[in-house]
Amino acid sequence: MRSTAHRSLIAGTIFALATTLPAGVAHAAIDPSPDFQQAPLPDQFTILKVGSRGIEVHNVKKRLRDLGFTPGNLSFTYDSALRMTVWAFQKANGLRPVDRIDLPTWQALLRPRRIRPLVGYGGPERTEIDLRRRLLTVWKGGKPVLVTHISTGARRSYCEKGHCGFADTPVGDYWVGARVPGWSTGILGSMFYSVYFNGGIAVHGSTLVPRFPASHGCVRVPLHNAVPIYRLLQPGDPVYVRRPEVRAERRPEARPERRRRIPRARPPEAPRDSPGHSSPSHSSGSSAGRKNHR
Repeated sequence: MRSTAHRSLIAGTIFALATTLPAGVAHAAIDPSPDFQQAPLPDQFTILKVGSRGIEVHNVKKRLRDLGFTPGNLSFTYDSALRMTVWAFQKANGLRPVDRIDLPTWQALLRPRRIRPLVGYGGPERTEIDLRRRLLTVWKGGKPVLVTHISTGARRSYCEKGHCGFADTPVGDYWVGARVPGWSTGILGSMFYSVYFNGGIAVHGSTLVPRFPASHGCVRVPLHNAVPIYRLLQPGDPVYVRRPEVRAERRPEARPERRRRIPRARPPEAPRDSPGHSSPSHSSGSSAGRKNHR
């Protein structure tokens, strides 16, 4: 009973946040406030997954949109666009990307992590590509306005249709160059609303954006994010590609134990032959010696 009530409270608070936040709010740590209108609470916490339908799905989409994670249309169906948007949100919040909205994801929706820049000198208008987490973030006015899941270079050699090379998305500082609207077809496949930033490497929409690096070097984004990114990225805008190291959890260093000083044992006194000292006295001395060793 207590677990069900706790789940209902979390889900209900998310619904309240989703229905009261203004559109366009950048991704930031948002604390729940009693000023939010209370939405109807579900009977129990619901795990949402691809194919789920209902008001919960609709409110999750609104919440993600307001946090800068564009889920496509605000329908009542958990579709493929929401699936990849949830991946992006989970990765940005330190969660493993899964095909469902479970309790950790509900909790992250309630208290999301703040998006932090990959570079400190990037400027207010820029795009950052995180190769490790496979996330692309567009910054405008110093705020993250669009965060999306991506698939980048597979980092392997390939030979396709007589064209050979090494599939990689190089780390570096670049600038937006040519922009090609609509579908375009090259030697290695089709691209949707391409934005070139490093020679023949572009950010473009694709029908295949898996959870692992799979491209020939380009940055694939879900189709529903291709047009918004195309409109946001203008010629000359900086693009920063990084592969951040995994931050190890910092644990307090263990203090070395102080070495205890063990008193040296005194050797038992030799028996005295003088009158008044008998063997019991020598036995007592041995006992004292053993005591000092403890």
